[in-house]
Amino acid sequence: MGGELAKSSLIALGLGILGILIFVTFRFELSFAVGAIVALLHDVLMTVGVFALLGRELTLTMVGAVLTIAGYSINDTIVVYDRIREGLASGRRGTIEEIMNSSINQTLSRTILTSTVTLIPILCLFFFGGAVLRDFSLAIIIGVVVGTYSSIFIASPIVLWWTRARGGHESALRREVTEKTATAASPLARR
Repeated sequence: MGGELAKSSLIALGLGILGILIFVTFRFELSFAVGAIVALLHDVLMTVGVFALLGRELTLTMVGAVLTIAGYSINDTIVVYDRIREGLASGRRGTIEEIMNSSINQTLSRTILTSTVTLIPILCLFFFGGAVLRDFSLAIIIGVVVGTYSSIFIASPIVLWWTRARGGHESALRREVTEKTATAASPLARR
């Protein structure tokens, strides 16, 4: 049963990651999708790793927690990416790094507040819930902390790294984002 659980979990996670890759590539650019996937994998692996280091057992509840963490992580990353896209498409002056840094700073309070508000009930579940809820809430606590960190410090730098690694230049990234934003906005402007 454990092998079947692990296989089903990996298939669900793999299909979810593929869907996220397609969605983020369609909505932003491939560089953003790579950053989102790396941040998501970081969050899942860190959560499972810390959980294993604590000697906890991988159960169906833990699988649910990991999938919840994946959703939480990608949501937070998309919020940061939206702000970066707005900054790049607005024609704001500065390097890509400066625009990304400014965008992350603009979403920082929202990211921290969301994480804090999420942690409050999860901490209550951890301290006052039963044994099954304790494992679930522990995994969510780890995932929220790691997910907040990765949205700020991992996802955006990976976008820059990927753009440079594929031989592109930051100005090409700005142009691609601006064109995609203009294309997406044009059907709305005609209505």
